[in-house]
Amino acid sequence: MITTIILVIVSIYVIVNVAAYFLQEKFLFKPEKLPADFQFKYEEQNVQEHNLYIGDDVRINGVHFSVPKPKGIVLYLKGNSRSIKGWGKFAVDFNRMGFDVAMMDYRGFGKSTGKRSEKEIKSDLQRIYDILKSRVNEDHIIIYGRSMGSGFAAKLASNNNPRMLVLESPYYSMKKVAKRYIPFMPASLILRFPLTTYKWIKYVKCPIKIIHGTRDRLIPFKSSLALANIKPEMTRLYSVIGGGHNNLHTFEEYHRMLEEALNSAELKPIDPNRTSLNFTRNKKGKR
Repeated sequence: MITTIILVIVSIYVIVNVAAYFLQEKFLFKPEKLPADFQFKYEEQNVQEHNLYIGDDVRINGVHFSVPKPKGIVLYLKGNSRSIKGWGKFAVDFNRMGFDVAMMDYRGFGKSTGKRSEKEIKSDLQRIYDILKSRVNEDHIIIYGRSMGSGFAAKLASNNNPRMLVLESPYYSMKKVAKRYIPFMPASLILRFPLTTYKWIKYVKCPIKIIHGTRDRLIPFKSSLALANIKPEMTRLYSVIGGGHNNLHTFEEYHRMLEEALNSAELKPIDPNRTSLNFTRNKKGKR
């Protein structure tokens, strides 16, 4: 009897894990599909639509928000919901500071088509980056990744030499996120999108700026603390006190942090002779 119960429990566990492996895209991605004739329109913004065709059945759709005499361009990698139709409104946050913005929809989102996989998405992003690089010097390209897009942004930055990498509400790895919600399942085995941000960020050579809300219930603030500790000499962590996962843009502090991050090139070294950097106390507590 006990053996039968154990076998039933094990069978159910295996079935659940197999289902999670094949159906995880239903839970991980929340795309909004747009008709082919949909027109992107935003008030008081200059926007152009572009398509990148890969083979016969893959089209990557994107938009370019331009400003007069741009300082550079921000390649904005969005989160996992909806399409660039709804994310486009955030381009104004970068336009106001004099930056063009390029956004694209991942495969299966918006007007983009094609079978979705982590490998293919990373390949698509590199193709887009190469196009930007052919038109703009890399020292004028900023890679910005939000939520799910933060992992792809870190990977893209690790393989290239952009001016800066900015991560908003990033995760340490998708496996860490999954373990919070399915602690009883082998996330490392069943995840087809592990998105190991912590591995890729080790190879990023440009300045890294991280912005995260302290009340983020989806991806905890401690994820950014852990990421910032990987390359602390190159990383600046900004905390939006009270900010959640989807509302940072409603905090004035976020916009001030964003402005400071984008307008700074890199962290300048501190002169220990002009600061208390090397200040120590002896064992008796004397200076």
